[in-house]
Amino acid sequence: MAENMVLDSEVTVREGSLKPVIDAIPDAAYNNPTWKGMSYFFRDLAVYVGIATLLVFVTNPLLVIPIEAVMILSVVSLFVVAHDSAHGALFNTKRKNTVIGKLAMLPSWHVFEAWVLGHNRIHHPYTVRQGYDFVWHPVTAEEYAAKSWRSKLMHRIEWSWPGTGAYYFLEVWWHKMIAFKPPARWVKSIRNDRLFTGSFIVLMAVGLGLLGFSRTHSAFGVLWLIARVEVIPFIGFCAMIGSVVHVHHVQPDIRWFKRGEWTKFKGQMEGTTVLRVPKGLNFFLHWIMVHTPHHVDMRIPMYNLEMAAKAIEKSFPDIVHDKPWRFGDFRRSTKACKLYDFEEGRWMSYADARVFLATKQLVVA
Repeated sequence: MAENMVLDSEVTVREGSLKPVIDAIPDAAYNNPTWKGMSYFFRDLAVYVGIATLLVFVTNPLLVIPIEAVMILSVVSLFVVAHDSAHGALFNTKRKNTVIGKLAMLPSWHVFEAWVLGHNRIHHPYTVRQGYDFVWHPVTAEEYAAKSWRSKLMHRIEWSWPGTGAYYFLEVWWHKMIAFKPPARWVKSIRNDRLFTGSFIVLMAVGLGLLGFSRTHSAFGVLWLIARVEVIPFIGFCAMIGSVVHVHHVQPDIRWFKRGEWTKFKGQMEGTTVLRVPKGLNFFLHWIMVHTPHHVDMRIPMYNLEMAAKAIEKSFPDIVHDKPWRFGDFRRSTKACKLYDFEEGRWMSYADARVFLATKQLVVA
C-alpha cells in the first residue's frame, strides 16, 4: 500500500500538481497568530519612523549615506510585511491583512489593490510561464533583433545588474501599478488605493517641505529634506527589490517554460529559488529570499518559510534551487541571462544570440 502511495505521488508530480509538495509541509508552518504579525509590523514601523526622524536632523551627505541604507532596508521590511498581508498569510482575517497591507505599502509608494491584482493573480499562478508571467519575462533572440535601437538600449540597461531597479520602476511599479487601466471589477478599488497612496506621498512631502523651510528658509533645504527622507528611499527600494525579484526567477539553471510545457509544479518548484542571505539580514528581509515555499503555498507566513523549506527539500531534495546568495553570482547571472530560447529551454547572452542568429541573417546589436 505504501508503495502504491509513492507511485501515485510520483505520477501526480509528473502531471504537474503541487499537492504532494503541499502535503509535505507541516501544519505548524501555517500558524499565523495576530500578535506575531502585529509585532513585525509595529517593529518595522518604529524603525522606519526612527530612521526618518534621524534623516530630518542629519544633513551632512557623508552621514546621510549609511543612514539612507538603513532607511531603504526599513522600507523593504515594511513592504515584505505588506506583501505577506496581500497574500492573506500574515493574519487570520481579510480585514486585518488589508488594513496592515495598505499601511505597510505606503513607504514604498505601492498601490495595494493593484499589487494584489498583478502579483497574486498573475505572477504567482503563472510563474515562469511564457506569455503570462510579466515579472522579468524574457524576450527571445528574434524578438530582441526586431527591436529599435532605443528599445535595445533600454533592454541592455534593464537587464544589467545596475539596471534592475530601473526595470522594476518602469515595468512593475509604473506600468503595472500606476499607469495602467485595470479590469472593470478592479477599477474602483485600485482608484481608491491610488488616491490613498498618492495622498500619503503628497502629504508627507508637504509636511517635510514646511519643516525644511522653517529650518533653512531656502528651496534647496526643502528639496534636500524631501529627497533624503522620501524620494531617495523609494529609489533605493526599487533598486533593491528589483535585484531581489531578479534572482528569484532569473538564473542560468532556472528554466522558463512554453505554455504547453508549463505546469504548476515546474513553475513553482523549478522556477524559484532559496537563497541564503548573510546572518542578521533577515531582520529586514523577513526570509523573502526563501522563495520556493512561498510560491508553493502563499498562505505560509514569512517567519515560517524556513520550516516549510526544510520539509520541501527533505521530500524533493534534487529539485529545489538552494544556495548562498552572493553578489558575484548575481552579476554573472545578469551577464549570462539576457535573452531566452523557449524551444531549447536555455538562457543566452547577447554574444550567444549573435551566434544563434547568424544563420538566420538577423542582427543583434
